[in-house]
Formats: sequence, structure tokens, C-alpha cells
Amino acid sequence: MDASGPSMFSRLIKVLTERMFKHLRKWFVTHFFGHHRRRARLVSKDGRCNIEFGNVEAQTRFIFFVDIWTTVLDLKWRYKMTIFITAFLGSWFLFGLLWYAVAYIHKDLPEFHPSVNHTPCVDNINGLTSAFLFSLETQVTIGYGFRCVTEQCGTAIFLLIFQSILGVIINSFMCGAILAKISRPKKRAKTITFSKNAVISKRGGKLCLLIRVANLRKSLLIGSHIYGKLLKTTVTPEGETIILDQTNVNFVVDAGNENLFFISPLTIYHIIDHNSPFFDMAAETLPQQDFELVVFLDGTVESTSATCQVRTSYVPEEVLWGYRFAPIVSKTKEGKYRVDFHNFSKTVAVDTPHCAMCLYNERDARAKMKRGYDNPNFILSEVNETDDTKM
Repeated sequence: MDASGPSMFSRLIKVLTERMFKHLRKWFVTHFFGHHRRRARLVSKDGRCNIEFGNVEAQTRFIFFVDIWTTVLDLKWRYKMTIFITAFLGSWFLFGLLWYAVAYIHKDLPEFHPSVNHTPCVDNINGLTSAFLFSLETQVTIGYGFRCVTEQCGTAIFLLIFQSILGVIINSFMCGAILAKISRPKKRAKTITFSKNAVISKRGGKLCLLIRVANLRKSLLIGSHIYGKLLKTTVTPEGETIILDQTNVNFVVDAGNENLFFISPLTIYHIIDHNSPFFDMAAETLPQQDFELVVFLDGTVESTSATCQVRTSYVPEEVLWGYRFAPIVSKTKEGKYRVDFHNFSKTVAVDTPHCAMCLYNERDARAKMKRGYDNPNFILSEVNETDDTKM
């Protein structure tokens, strides 16, 4: 065996070991420290706002209890159901105590040994449990017929009227809150989806930022309106730093940005011109930018006539320069239009200028080349050439 064999084998093991450790180090850094490099988002992909209010004064928090209806509607389901159950059980138990107090004061309970001719305020209340059952029967209007109020004392009659009115109010408020929570247009917004990425490419000879949006229901959104906001940190000439400075980003489709015919997926686009906040960006500098593009879609739900808003956002890593969306709508042999959502967020690379300024400079150069000017005073005269050289 050649002596160089073990040395080559050891070098091979060394190279493989270095590659393995390099791969493990890269994986470790990506999975354990990569989240620290993620950009902070104000609006998540599903439209939730990532914002926290700190140092709110106690007086300001009391305003939430003044607008109790909106506060209850905004609560999560687990808190709402806790309030729902507590409101009914609490009112039944509270009025049960009051009915027990009426029976105790009037000495209707068995421990007082009432006479045979004694007429109680409420028949067949023998303790706290029976008082609770009578309170439940009264408030939910079950009326089994075993326990009932007599005309013996006015206190019981007044308490019966008060509990009946308060029970109707509690039923109306809690059942209305549950129904309003279920029918909120916020749930309708879940069936509106945006593409995972935004793309930048040429459209109609102009450099545009394109986003695809789709309605997953056959019912339409009436009077839909779409627009965007670009959020970024800016420094004013006076030296003031403004975090989350907002700039309008106008999105349109071929027919405008209002009253969209939202029956099939639409590709909305923003023209990157001199008034666009993306005009100074380029394909090379886009990943280093620090911004968040928030896109809004407002509309009226056709079935309920309630307005809803759908939101999503895009950070620089989700904006692909030099791509366009793959086709998604086709026509079958039967004459029906088919939407293939498999290609909804699929993109295709295309030739695209690496900056908006380059596109406009190229167009200006081509326009100047096509320009020509005729000089009417210029006359071309023919000259006869003679050979004056003689041998």
C-alpha cells in the first residue's frame, strides 16, 4: 500500500468534517438567531395589527367600560363565553338570595313552622335551593307551575317584575353580543386573500409593482376600493425622526381602483413613476431598504350590507424584482372560466430594468433617436469628380 494513502484519507476526513461543521453552524445561526434579524411588522400577513399601548392612564381605561358594547364585541371568545355564563348564573343566584330573603322575612320557611292557614309569598320555597330554582324559572320564563307568587305580599310582586325586566335586558344584551360576534364582517375578510409576494415588472410599457388578490366566495364585495400605505422611518430636514411615517401608494386595475368587479382574482398594480416612493429604489438596493407596504381593500358584503376591510403587508424580502405572476384564469372546452389557485402566488422571471430611472432614461433616449429635423435651406449639389493626375 502506498504511504500517501493514509494521508489522503485523513485529508478527506478533515475536509468532510469541516464541511459538516460549517453546515451545522449555518443551520444553528439560521434557526436560533435568525429570528432576531426579522423585520418588525406593523400589520401581519393576515391583517392583524402588531401594536402595543403602554402607560395608559386609569381614567382612559374607564372609557372602555363606558362603551361596553364595543368592548364586549372585541373580546375573545373565551372571555365572552365566561361573561355570558357568569351573567346568567350570577343573576339567577343573586335573585335566588333575594327570594330566599323574602321567604325568610315573611317566615315562609319550614324552620318557622308556619300554620296551616299561612299563605306564603311564594309557594313551595323550602330553602336556598328551591329559591334558586324559582329564580331560574322566573328569569327564563320556564314556569313549571309548582312554585308561584301569591298576592300575599307586595314585595314579592315587585321583585318578580324587577327580575323579569332585568332578565329581558340581560338576554337581549348577551344574545345580541353573541349574534353580532358571529356575524361580524371581519370573518368575511378571511375569504379575501392576497398573494404571498409582490412583484415588480413592466406592464403596459411602465414599471409597476403588482399584487394579486382573490375573493374565495362567489358572493361579491360591492363598491370595493383598494389602496396602500408605505410605512418607513424618515428624518425631516429639522432632524426629527418619524417612525412609521406614512406615504400614500395608489393601486389600480385596468378599470380604476374603485367599484371593482371582484368575481375573479385581480392583479392590482402601482405605477412606479416620479411621484412613486419606489422611484429611487433599484433591484440591487431593494433588499437593503427598510419599509413596510400595507395594502387595504374596503368593500360592502353583498349578503349582509356590512362594510369590511382586508389588510396585508409586504416587507422588502417579499417584493420580487423582475418577476410577474403566472396565469391563473383559463377557459374550458365547455365554455366555463376556471381559476387555478395553484398558480395564485406563483411567479415567473421576466426581463425588467433594474431601476425605474433606467427605464425612463432608456425611453427618453429612444424618443430622441426617432426625432428628425428637416432643413429646407440645405441643398445637395452633385460634384463631378475628374482625375487631374496625369502620368
